Amino acid sequence: MLNRRLLMTSLGATTIVALGPSTSLAASIKPDNASALLVIDVQNCFLPGGSLAVKDGDQVVPVINRIAKSFANVVLTQDWHTSGHVSFATTHSGKKPFETIDLPYGKQVLWPDHCVQGTEGAALSKDLSIAHAGLVIRKGSNKDVDSYSAFTEADGKTTTGLAAYLKARKVERVFLTGLATDFCVAWSALDARKAGFETYVVEDACRGIDTQGSLAKAWADMGEAGVKRIQSSDIAA
Repeated sequence: MLNRRLLMTSLGATTIVALGPSTSLAASIKPDNASALLVIDVQNCFLPGGSLAVKDGDQVVPVINRIAKSFANVVLTQDWHTSGHVSFATTHSGKKPFETIDLPYGKQVLWPDHCVQGTEGAALSKDLSIAHAGLVIRKGSNKDVDSYSAFTEADGKTTTGLAAYLKARKVERVFLTGLATDFCVAWSALDARKAGFETYVVEDACRGIDTQGSLAKAWADMGEAGVKRIQSSDIAA
């Protein structure tokens, strides 16, 4: 899936490299006005009991709430699909969830119906407590195109406007959290790099689906693109 898409950067006095799975930063990163937290798709459909529940997805919420206090700039995203969306297995006769099909923009994983506009499943978790979030991006509302990334739809052409929003606010660094690591978080991280942002994925503030090796591939693709893999404890309060 993640076939779209350098390593030493400095942040104040802290020097960071692209990280492997068990590496933690030696010093804390202190978010400033050039930093933004992106909270990806923490919606009821992806939480326990939802139609496309991510295992332990609810465990990201307290971590996100805690680190969000350190960020002046916070953006939330929501999957916001139509009924009969092209990414739903039920839209395609004889197909089952997690099978793939070919669409004009490439391979598409077929999902259980989820995050349909205006439904309770599409709502953000009631336990998120980030009143100062400045923007909610709704993505995937085009019935014929999926949209994992917070920046660009799956056709690789249609943008959400998020990069322009962040650049207008002079944001240079983005920190990604949410669901799911191997799909919407990873695609957002890769597109953030393409847009020129220093990009960090906060591993313990994310959870993955991991279908057919997707989680390992996502981390490999992100590492190759220069995405930094950190823990919430690496972010200074």
